[in-house]
Amino acid sequence: MENDLKNLPACPKLVTDDEWLRPHTAQILQRIQRYTSELARIREQQLPLSDYASTHYSRGVHFHTASDQWVIQEWAPHAKGIQLIGDFNQWDGKNHPLQQAKSDSTLWELSLPADVLAHGDKIKLRIHGADDSIRDRIPACINRAVQDPETHDFCGQIWQPEKPYLWQHSEFNASHIVSPVIYEAHTGMSGEEPRLHSYREFADKVIPHIAQAGYNTIQLMAVQEHPYYGSFGYHVSNFFAACSRFGTPEDLKHLVDTAHRHGLAILLDLVHSHAVKNIAEGLNDFDGTNHQYFHAGERGDQPQWDSKCFDYGKPEVRKFLLSNIRYLLEEYQFDGFRFDGVTSMLYEHHGDISFDNSAKYFDEKVDQDAILYLQLATTLTHEINPHAIIIAEDMSGMPGLCRPIAEGGVGFTHRLSMGIPDYWIKLLKESRDEDWSVHEIWKQMTDRRYGEKNISYAESHDQALVGDKTLAFRLMNEKMYWNMSVDDNDPVIERGIALHKIIRLLTLSLAGEGWLNFMGNEFGHPEWIDFPRAGNDWSYQYCRRQWSLMHDPTLKYKFLAAFDKDLMLLERQQQFLRCDPAQQLWASEDEKILAYERGNLIFVHNLHQEQSQTDYLINVHQPGKYKILLDTDGSEYGGQHRVSKETEHFSKENNDSHQIKIYIPCRTSLVLIKV
Repeated sequence: MENDLKNLPACPKLVTDDEWLRPHTAQILQRIQRYTSELARIREQQLPLSDYASTHYSRGVHFHTASDQWVIQEWAPHAKGIQLIGDFNQWDGKNHPLQQAKSDSTLWELSLPADVLAHGDKIKLRIHGADDSIRDRIPACINRAVQDPETHDFCGQIWQPEKPYLWQHSEFNASHIVSPVIYEAHTGMSGEEPRLHSYREFADKVIPHIAQAGYNTIQLMAVQEHPYYGSFGYHVSNFFAACSRFGTPEDLKHLVDTAHRHGLAILLDLVHSHAVKNIAEGLNDFDGTNHQYFHAGERGDQPQWDSKCFDYGKPEVRKFLLSNIRYLLEEYQFDGFRFDGVTSMLYEHHGDISFDNSAKYFDEKVDQDAILYLQLATTLTHEINPHAIIIAEDMSGMPGLCRPIAEGGVGFTHRLSMGIPDYWIKLLKESRDEDWSVHEIWKQMTDRRYGEKNISYAESHDQALVGDKTLAFRLMNEKMYWNMSVDDNDPVIERGIALHKIIRLLTLSLAGEGWLNFMGNEFGHPEWIDFPRAGNDWSYQYCRRQWSLMHDPTLKYKFLAAFDKDLMLLERQQQFLRCDPAQQLWASEDEKILAYERGNLIFVHNLHQEQSQTDYLINVHQPGKYKILLDTDGSEYGGQHRVSKETEHFSKENNDSHQIKIYIPCRTSLVLIKV
């Protein structure tokens, strides 16, 4: 990376690849130069960036074998005093004050003999804040936080097991995953029983299903500790602590190890975009000011999420977050991250505007400190793990987000195609089937930035939350309760199953270089996700996954599961996601036919609700014999089996082009390959 940045051209490659960005050349160069200067400053202190990202080695509570002592250290620049309290001193800290470090008055330290603290002890810091408040707080870099089952209060816990976890597959790396096919999952709701489920249950029961279903990557949600279960893990309080609801740190390591045993990469859904407001559990007002970790005043609040916004301009905050990345990669051997809420990070307005011209990606509302932090974060991640997958959740379309920093980018490997699921929902809510436009579908699926890899998806956990609907439930609604029997030919179910398959195939084949599916959507999981809360009498009824539906031979869910498995198999065998974007072969609004080529495959979709086409001519680039690899209308997928996969399609020359004739039934998609 450093060699790439030494001799930068006057015009970054990001601009030469996109002339619309030429007016913003100076701003793009400034981003590169600021990153280069900051990296040089860091290199003067420590050679690798990973040495700079080492806050977690000193902050928090650590046992030093060389001195046979516990050392407690905390960054609290404006605090007036700090005491250590816990089980060991009956929560009275008068005899255990921390002192300001001689080398740095913003740091507070305490050393204790080895026998004072023990594995499992609960602790907190009693902080006399700059505002004269006295509050009991959890150390910022604590690696374990637990909740009292009676009071529901959280506190830190000393986690120093006698026997560290013995990794079985530490040699694993994700170098073989060119195109991530991601299974988005949540540990707590991953079982069928209406209760919390554990890391070990997920490892032993869900991971084998993910591997058998054909996915190569897991994206694990809600890992960083969060006080409110219903936040889906996005209101983080303790960034270094694995959520204790689901088990111990060793249990999470077993989960990661199990994924690697199955050949699966595992990404952490990383939340560095904001933090929980809670004072008792989180970082808010930690030293008695509102600007230690976060921006002061209104800028420190994220009103859309009722949370706090980090001040990425502070070196200590950047070090804290970078250290968190290093810790998670090394301690838990994650294979990368999905960075949550990147749009909110990038702009002072959090992306709550219309991005209707390129100037809005470079104006005064862009948080240049956040861009610098993200550049350092992607650099650090790849320094520690060169094969890491780093995905940005950005809906703004920031140019260069997924391009190398030397080219004017930010360094992510992929971005989520966030507009695609919104488009499908809008289409299903507002349009009749007969009004669907194949040209519009093509445009929506293929409209993405040149040279930046996208993870396409038709729906994620966002569309499954209560108040919204999954694709399956939007297509079939309450009919899913009564008409999913294999011997029931209800037309609503027939339409819903047909379109569910077509939408997923269209999205996978057109909209990106990777794929994401939320747990259970592959078989059309019914209903929504509703976490236990006062409004539902703290019920887990809708916070679980009903795997038995997929395995019930009398229900049609098995057809959707079979289709998804074969769809993943098709991608694995033909590897079309790593190919160039699709080339359109034919589009007819009247007939609702869309055909295109990607890699070695021909995709043909008939979206008409009732009109099938016989001897339909499709242009192909290569003459020869073609056969059908996948037919959404197959009986094994709950279709009507109107197409014979044994039929051979021979091309014929027509005015310097080649064409094949196919039978394409209504509401059917075919995938063909030249033999």
